[in-house]
Amino acid sequence: MSTTTQGAQAAVAPGTGASEVDLVVVGAGLAGLVAAVRAAELGCRVALLEKGAGDEYPCNSRYSGGIFHVSYNDPKNDPQRLLDAMTEATAGYARDDLLKVFSQQAGASMDWLRTHGARFIRGAIDWHAWVLAPPRPPTTGLDWKGRGADALLRALTRLAIEHKVLRLTGVRVQSLHLHEGRVVGVRAQQEGQILDYHARAVVLADGGFQGDAELFRQHIGPCPERVVQRGAGTGTGDGLRMALAAGAAATRMDRFYGHVLSRDALTNDRLWPYPQIDALAAAGLVLNPDGRRVMDEGLGGVYVANHLATLDDPASCTVIADARIWDGPGKQAQIPPNPLLERVGGTLYRADSIAELARLAGIDRAALETTVADYNAALQSDSLAGLVPPRSTLKAKAWPIVQAPFYAIPICTGITHTMGGISVNGDAQALRPDGSPIAGLYAAGTTTGGLEGGDVAGYVGGLIKATVLGLRAAEHSSAQPRG
Repeated sequence: MSTTTQGAQAAVAPGTGASEVDLVVVGAGLAGLVAAVRAAELGCRVALLEKGAGDEYPCNSRYSGGIFHVSYNDPKNDPQRLLDAMTEATAGYARDDLLKVFSQQAGASMDWLRTHGARFIRGAIDWHAWVLAPPRPPTTGLDWKGRGADALLRALTRLAIEHKVLRLTGVRVQSLHLHEGRVVGVRAQQEGQILDYHARAVVLADGGFQGDAELFRQHIGPCPERVVQRGAGTGTGDGLRMALAAGAAATRMDRFYGHVLSRDALTNDRLWPYPQIDALAAAGLVLNPDGRRVMDEGLGGVYVANHLATLDDPASCTVIADARIWDGPGKQAQIPPNPLLERVGGTLYRADSIAELARLAGIDRAALETTVADYNAALQSDSLAGLVPPRSTLKAKAWPIVQAPFYAIPICTGITHTMGGISVNGDAQALRPDGSPIAGLYAAGTTTGGLEGGDVAGYVGGLIKATVLGLRAAEHSSAQPRG
C-alpha cells in the first residue's frame, strides 16, 4: 500500500514515464559525488541530481579551504586517537556508531580520494596533513576557482561521467516516493518539467539548512539577516524536509560550523570567509555594547560564533585584546587578522588605555574598565570559573589584557554549514524516531546530524564527514537486493 505525506509522495508505477535507476543521489557536492561515483563503481545505475546550474554550480564543498581532518587530527592517525579526539571535541555528544565508523574509516577514505583524482600537499600546521592541491592562497576573500576543492569536484565529475552516471544540473528534487514504508524514488522539477525516478535507494546529500531563513530562525537564532553566509548559502533544507516527511528523525539542530568575522563582512565581501577573528575572540574578551562579557570565550571560535547567532543582534559584540594577543594569536592563523584585517577594510580600534579604547569603540568606559580588571584579577588568581559567565580554557588559553596598545574589533558571526539534521546510523541510513532505519533512505554530508554539535558546538570536519558518509551510503545501498 502506498502512502502520501507532505514532501513524500506515493510511488509512480513503472511504465508511467518514470526513469528506472538503482540509486538517486540528491546533491552534487563532495558527499553526493563520492556516493554517486562509488555506487557506480559497484555496478549501480545512478542518477545524480543537482539544483545548481552549470558546471560551476555553487556549493560549500567547492568553496572550502580543502583541509581534511578529524577534529583537527590527521585522518591517518590511529583509530583510537581519532575516537578520543572526536569524543573530546563533541563533549560526548556524538553517536557511538558514528564515532566508530569515522575513527575506523577516515584513513581509508583518504586513500579512496587519492585514487580518485584528489591531489594533496602537507601544510605547515600539524593537522594540515591533507590539504587539497593547489591550495587556497593566504589571502582574504573568496578565491576558489581552480583551487584544490574545486579541482577535486571536477575530477569526481569526470569519473561520474566515465561511469555513465546520469548527471543533471538545474534539477530541484521536491519529494520522495514511498511504497509500504520504503523510499523507492524521487520527484523532481527541471525548468517546469516534472521528472520521476524509481530507485531502490535515495541518498540525500544536499547540504544543511544554513541558507533557509525560516529554519535558521526556528532552530538557531532570531536574526539570520545579520549573519554572514561564509559558504555558498545553497543549503536550504530540502533534503531535511523530505526526510522528516518520510518519517525520519531529526537530531538537535541548534548548532553550526562557522567563525567569528569582522562586522564589516556584512557589507565588504573581501572580509569573508577570511580572515577569521576566532583566535582573538578565544584569547581575549567578547563584550556586548554595555561592556559586559556574554559567553565563555574559552570554548573556542566555533562556539563563540554559535553564541553570537543566538543574540537579538548577532553583530552587536566587540572583541577586546591587547598587544600580546594581537601579535600572538592574531598572527597564527593560516590567513591571520594581523595584518590582513585592516588591509581589506576591517575596522580595528587602537588605544594606549582602556578608557580611550572604550571611547573609540563606543563602549561604556566604566563597564569596560571593570570587566577587564575583573578578568585580569580572575586570571591571575586562577579563578576564571568564578566569573559571570564562567571562563574555561577547554579549547583556548586565556590571555591577560595588560599590555598597550589595546585593541577593539567589532564582530559578527559567519555560518558555513549546520551541524544538525537527519538522524543517521553508521551505514548512513536515515533513522526513524525509534531508531529503526527507513528502508531505501540514506543521507550524507551536512544534511545529517548526530556527529557534530552538542553543548560545546563540537566540530569534526565537513570534508571528512562528506567523504566517509558518502562512501558508507553508496556501499550499504549497493549491497541491498534489487526489487
